[in-house]
Amino acid sequence: MLSSPSTDAIPVLTGSYTPDSGGEGPGIASVHLDPGTGRLTYDDEVKPLPVSAASFLAAHPSLDVVYSTNEGESGTVSAVSRDGDGALSPLGDPVNSGGANPCHLTVHPDGGWLLTANYGSDTAPGTVAVHRLGPDGRLLEATDLVVHQGSGPVTGRQEGSHAHQVLLDPAGRFVLATDLGADAVFTYRLDTRTGILERVAVNPSSPGSGPRHLAFSPDGDLVFSADELSSTVTCHRYDAATGILTALSSVPATATPDVTNQPGGIVASSCGHFVWVTNRGADTVAAFRLTGTALEPVGEVPAGGSWPRGLTLAAGHLLVANQHSGTLAALRVGDGGTLTQPHPPVSSPSVVCALAL
Repeated sequence: MLSSPSTDAIPVLTGSYTPDSGGEGPGIASVHLDPGTGRLTYDDEVKPLPVSAASFLAAHPSLDVVYSTNEGESGTVSAVSRDGDGALSPLGDPVNSGGANPCHLTVHPDGGWLLTANYGSDTAPGTVAVHRLGPDGRLLEATDLVVHQGSGPVTGRQEGSHAHQVLLDPAGRFVLATDLGADAVFTYRLDTRTGILERVAVNPSSPGSGPRHLAFSPDGDLVFSADELSSTVTCHRYDAATGILTALSSVPATATPDVTNQPGGIVASSCGHFVWVTNRGADTVAAFRLTGTALEPVGEVPAGGSWPRGLTLAAGHLLVANQHSGTLAALRVGDGGTLTQPHPPVSSPSVVCALAL
């Protein structure tokens, strides 16, 4: 077993596919990141919680509560509480996610609502659901469910809609939901009295691009998209008054030749100068510098395993969840947005996401 973490270590929760969902992971596990060294260590005192198919995690803004997707045809979402020692326990029973294969969720900044993106299936469209949260963070009733419509030209991936991410803009005014199948980003306004979503815009992407995840620049003026099907990264202008996106520039997500590649996670730096993206296929993390509204490649490094999916920025490091190799890596961010790996990755079976607390 690895040595104990330092006293200033940052707690991190990992989500993984469990045996009942075709994986080998424990569900939700606890690790620590040493911000000084970049070393990852497991928390021996916190027992993993066997949450089924925990493919994405999100934290409550004011309570020690975390929410997890439970990805499957009969999708559910779960609430998990953490005590003062970091121990994990279920907070109520899982509830219906409002669609098949929930793959992303986020908590409204006021702490009263959970929004979930359901990818759907070959026969079920992508959806976005809203659930009310109780004063203790418990999942309560569903208040709305919107069904996406649309398709794209990529056979086998875009016959119907596939919601892939749902997030709030930096001002908390609009909800953005990517749809990989419909080649679009849908913009909604959430009524925080009723939990009802009002559609205000549909932002089309390039045909066959398959927008998967978005990341905002710190000032909220730009949005960067990881385009899974075209293997590109696109910079968009964001109008905070209307919720409308306008594509400005696009670059290949990887410089690795002759490989079928699917970008996964995307993160923008807090200084606003850099963007990073994971590449599933190339098995790399690529770094880009933002010059005006143009993205310039500045480096690409091994991800510390195969099929890097989730990407999380924490204390000057990028945490990379390598699903197929079952490894979690910490890449140190250097000057100019470049990346190095100061320590070997740790074993983390079927890991797909990490959440720094």
